[in-house]
Parts: sequence; structure tokens; C-alpha cells
Amino acid sequence: RAISSTKDHFFTTANNLTMKSFAPLLLLPAAAAFSSSSIPNTRASTALHGVNGIWNNANDFGKGKFRFYDGLDSYMKPFPDEDRELYPEMFKLPKGMYEVPLSKPCGIIFEEIESNCGVYVADLVEGGNAYSQGVIQKGDVLVGMTAVQIAGAKWERRLIPARKFGFDLVVDAIGSNDIKWGCNNVILMLERPGEADSEEVDKFLEFFEPPADTPWKLPV
Repeated sequence: RAISSTKDHFFTTANNLTMKSFAPLLLLPAAAAFSSSSIPNTRASTALHGVNGIWNNANDFGKGKFRFYDGLDSYMKPFPDEDRELYPEMFKLPKGMYEVPLSKPCGIIFEEIESNCGVYVADLVEGGNAYSQGVIQKGDVLVGMTAVQIAGAKWERRLIPARKFGFDLVVDAIGSNDIKWGCNNVILMLERPGEADSEEVDKFLEFFEPPADTPWKLPV
């Protein structure tokens, strides 16, 4: 079944994203989307963060080179060669981790790993965008995704870690990647069991963890 959800903050429609064996979605209140609550900030402090921080707060929100994520290679271009030499692991995906840009509707059947915590690819809609692209496989675990956040008249599209996202939040985040915000796709990062080291994947994604002093406060 197709699921359609609408949000006041950053969410529009996510079609052909389905889940089996779950009751109808209980959507989060709009104010509880990516603009309220918080999660512990476990991000390591490194020179890469200190000198070239990617996160904006206060009046800087919606500005700068990192306000729109459109793929790892282009996103990391502003960093100098010195950072590439010091932190080579930050400029390529870990083994068994895949970045997949998809047009909507995605055509993915997600199921939760635990109740409201983590989703994996249970199936692909035959002939759908994910099926036709040929990268995503059954069993892949969603670990990151792009989402749009609005603060007043400003907005950003960021890659955010999603390993702990429940199904509702995944649907809403996919829907936020709307053409009116300049998004012609949604970018998913997936981990392939049996190929990926989950600790390495999570360590890589720490770089994209939103600090608590930005509008990007995740409700998980």
C-alpha cells in the first residue's frame, strides 16, 4: 500500500513507500519533527570539525557551502587537501555502505528492525525506481538519508544519520525532499549486512550528527 503523509515543518508526500505487517502510521506532531527534542551529541572533536565545521546555528542557518547535501563527493569538495591527507576515511564510504540517490516515489518496502527504531529493506516494488536502479537489495539497512529542515524563512537539506529512525520518521524525511526546496531526489545511505562493519559505518556518520545548538534536533 502507498503511504501519504503531510507535515507543517519539512514534510510533504512520500508515495510508494510501504511497510508490511504494521498498523497505519501515527504521525509525529509537526513541532516534534526535526525542530524539537534532542539526542546526545556523541560526535568526536577533531580538527576537521573545529576548522571546517559543517553545521550552522542562529543567524547562519540556511547559509554556507554545506547547506545542501547532494552527494558525498560534492559535499566534501570545500575541504582542503590537508584534511584529505589527515582524514582520508572521511572522504569515502566505508566498505559495505552505499549512497543511493533516488527519484520519488522510491518504491521501497521498509520494515522496522525494532519498534520505532531502525528500518531495513524488506522488498522492492517491481518496476519502481529503486528496483530499476539496481543498487539497493533486500536486507539493506537504512543508516543515513537527506532531509529538509525549515527555520523561519530559511531552510537546509542535510544528510543525517538514520539508524535509529522509526518508519514514520523515515517516511516524513523522504517526503521533505521536495522540488520546492530544490530537491530532485532523496539520497539514502544503506548498510549491507555481511559486507559492512557497523561500528565503522557509525563512526563515519558521526561527522554528520547534528549538534544540539542547531535547529537540527532529532526526535530520537
